Amino acid sequence: MGILDFLSKQFVDVIDWVEEPGQLGWRVPLADREIQNGAQLTVREGQIAAFFNEGRIADMFGPGLYTLDTATLPLLTAIMHWDKGFKSPFKSDVYFFSEKEQVGLKWGTAQPVTLRDPELGPLRVRAFGSYSFRIKDVAPFASRIMGTLGEVKVADIEPQLRAAIQTALATGIAGGGTAFLDLAASQTALSDALKAAVAPAFAQWGLSVESFFVESLSLPEEVQKHLDKASSIRVLGDLDRYAKFQAAEAIETAAAQSGGVAGVGAGAAAGLAIGQTMAGALGSGASASAAPAEDPFALIERLHKLLEMGALTQAEFDAKKAELLGRIR
Repeated sequence: MGILDFLSKQFVDVIDWVEEPGQLGWRVPLADREIQNGAQLTVREGQIAAFFNEGRIADMFGPGLYTLDTATLPLLTAIMHWDKGFKSPFKSDVYFFSEKEQVGLKWGTAQPVTLRDPELGPLRVRAFGSYSFRIKDVAPFASRIMGTLGEVKVADIEPQLRAAIQTALATGIAGGGTAFLDLAASQTALSDALKAAVAPAFAQWGLSVESFFVESLSLPEEVQKHLDKASSIRVLGDLDRYAKFQAAEAIETAAAQSGGVAGVGAGAAAGLAIGQTMAGALGSGASASAAPAEDPFALIERLHKLLEMGALTQAEFDAKKAELLGRIR
């Protein structure tokens, strides 16, 4: 190996970084090599270059082309006591950081979040969406994330970011006191609220949340079925029509099964029973006066079963229960 080859391996005179998708930080592999006085530093758009001395940032450079000397490295010059300039090569750790927005990242609840709904009681809610971020402050990112690593990619910190999002989600949804139906109806407002809740956690790592979207908010399937049935009852309004609706559903279901219409009886009877119970308990004053008197305690028991099915709200049940107890003398 010739002397020129030896020198080319020992001294660095060009420093730049062509980043790959998903890269956040990269340490220039200088090893035992020294940076030549007057070396050229190229920092591309969306990048920041930082010179470190004993683990602390000395000088930082935004996009541009620089010649490294005492004029362009004022802090490193002071630290190294180059007050009269320097002519020889020097050693320094050099890192590049990407400030580009990292887009298209997904988040979701690994476990359902319990929401204490003011209308429906405790609910287990799942949520999914997307977000984007970028490096905003190099110093905390370098000290808390990069450290002495040779490279940091988005995939390396994604689990940490998703954990922060889930914590903010649990706090924002569970502690917000907003009804689930109101949350689902205004996902834009929920997205903005969660973005604000997530921002402090990201900021401690030198990151900023550029966008945050809630794309799906859902309940367990069995709870959704109860809500759908309760909605059907309220939409139909007419309890007699609801009983007929239940009977028609039972006929359609039985006809599709092997037993044919032989299985209609149970379903139809169930629908009619619910209709009669609700008609007796929730009917108008005129209807109630025309119908034979019935034991209030029996009616309360039927109403409680409808409450458990989701056919009545707690407020409706409490109101009717108070009315029925008031009849007892």
